[in-house]
Amino acid sequence: MQSSEIIWQPPANVTKQSELAKFIDFVNKKNSLKIEMNYPEIWNWSVTNTSRFWDFVWDFTQIIGEKGTRIIQNENNFPGAKFFPDSKINYAENLLRNPTDEIAIEEFGETGTQKTLSRKELKDKALRMAGWLRSKGVKKGDRVCAYMPNCSETIITMLATTSLGGIFSSCSSDFGAAGVIDRFEQIEPKILVAANGYFYNGKLIERTNEIETIAKSLSTVEEIIIFNYVEEESNNRSFTNFETVYLSPPMEKFIPVNFNDPLYVVFSSGTTGKPKCIVHCVGGVLIQHAKEHKLHLNIQKKEKVFYFTTCGWMMWNWLVGSLFCESSIVLYEGNPFHNDSSKLLKLAETIKINIFGTSAKYIDALSKTEVVPRKLFDLKSVRTLCSTGSPLSPEGYDFIKDKIKPDLQIASISGGTDLLSCFVLSNPFDPVIRGEIQCRGLGMDVDIFDNKGNPLIGQEGELVCKKPFPSMPIKFWNDPENKNYKSAYFNIFEGVWRHGDWAKITERGTIVIFGRSDTTLNPGGVRIGTAEIYRQVEQLEEINESIAIGQDWNGDTRVILFLKLQPGFRLDLDTKNRIIQKIKTNLSPRHIPSKIIAVGDIPRTRSGKITELAVRDIVHNKEIKNKEALANPEALNYFKNLAELQQD
Repeated sequence: MQSSEIIWQPPANVTKQSELAKFIDFVNKKNSLKIEMNYPEIWNWSVTNTSRFWDFVWDFTQIIGEKGTRIIQNENNFPGAKFFPDSKINYAENLLRNPTDEIAIEEFGETGTQKTLSRKELKDKALRMAGWLRSKGVKKGDRVCAYMPNCSETIITMLATTSLGGIFSSCSSDFGAAGVIDRFEQIEPKILVAANGYFYNGKLIERTNEIETIAKSLSTVEEIIIFNYVEEESNNRSFTNFETVYLSPPMEKFIPVNFNDPLYVVFSSGTTGKPKCIVHCVGGVLIQHAKEHKLHLNIQKKEKVFYFTTCGWMMWNWLVGSLFCESSIVLYEGNPFHNDSSKLLKLAETIKINIFGTSAKYIDALSKTEVVPRKLFDLKSVRTLCSTGSPLSPEGYDFIKDKIKPDLQIASISGGTDLLSCFVLSNPFDPVIRGEIQCRGLGMDVDIFDNKGNPLIGQEGELVCKKPFPSMPIKFWNDPENKNYKSAYFNIFEGVWRHGDWAKITERGTIVIFGRSDTTLNPGGVRIGTAEIYRQVEQLEEINESIAIGQDWNGDTRVILFLKLQPGFRLDLDTKNRIIQKIKTNLSPRHIPSKIIAVGDIPRTRSGKITELAVRDIVHNKEIKNKEALANPEALNYFKNLAELQQD
């Protein structure tokens, strides 16, 4: 049962002066309308007037480029609609606007390293690298790939590539060679940029051998640039040193491209096969992020935006996009808990971060420590805490309010790699309700459907989007007839995007997400979201983390709950009984697992998400096709040949 407790109210002056309030005023004046200053009304107008809404977002956010006359082509085709089909823009030009001495990037590493770049320095470096890339024949549509840590050079590489109209893709340095090859060989890059190593949990991890292996497998690569992120004894000099690209004359102008030309290739997690290559367009990413950062998060010039991410997760692309607001971004590379579980919050205090972004798993892990951040740090600069990656539990909301900062806007957000943005997120008008996401995104006609395609309010179902939006993928790479693309999003409800989240829209318009619908449990024909079980179980002090799957059993499905225990605890009968009683009391008897089993670890993707599908497959003796997609593939060994699963 969800509580309707309000845990944050927007200050009246903040709401009145917000970018969203200014946008509503802008729309009213331009369109002779009388939209009230409340979120449900502007959301309803935005999804019933799709063309006019996105037209006004372009003008209000002051996107640099030629807009053209048509706003949406084939508006009623989903998929098939195209936004701003006559436009000419450049992504890097928009992010590098107003090159001043104000800070653009602050960069930190777990070893204590730090670096700062101004907007002027960032533009100069990006255009010099663009000049070098152009001298090597890189042109519009060519792919430049980065195998890099979360550092400013990764951003410079992206900006240089997109300055030329090229396509950028990245994998973080913690990927092994096979995982990088699985991704990059599909898109046939011309240039590879790679760091020689990185630090994690106090260890130096060299990557020279991996780069050599990758180089031999990527036959289309014509140049390899090595960034010496770490000092190492054996430095291969046969590759170009990153610093030499800055010696090139800067490119003098940005190459304009169409709104719908490709910008990024990002990859699905790939836990059930080779990762899908999802292609996002220049304008779709730009305008969607401009809308989210300005109208939803209310980011202002010179504010500091932080998200704990790697460049292998879509939140990196989202974070970098906030440079459009002329804010500065904060990068952190390494283990956020190394030597100090509160080091990220200490960083927030020290450099005065305004928007602090992280994952729900980070909040959960922090809550299991003895740290009480509000007693240790002065976090008055932090006004919003963003959380994504998995559903933020009601207890996570409590921890943030009680232990981090009581007057903090909790912006639980959800979308994904598939749209490189959010379907549901925050706004500066509405209160935050414990355990609930504030709103559906402007221009995003999100609904909840039952299995027959009927809309639901107050009931769980499939999260869908009923109308086209700019940041929908333009295609999958190597999918010429769009068969895989259509199968991924449009195979259930005709003309409606099915996202794959199991969720609920409440009577007050907030959203609760219960997990992925493809991992939803179905014992006795009743669908259960796994996140509901995790919220109950992980409140117990003995439990570090949990994962639940449905196992095929005697013609039905039974729920199996696996637990990773906290150090010093064991799964005895008393603990099992308390788990069962808690689930029965707070959920229902149908939620009670048939088996509760302790395991040494739980597999997760490299963006930190637990992967029920991989566990379900291995329990059913199916092959795990792409273990490289996992951060800890060795954890799968705990789920093989479990004798306990064969017992009635």
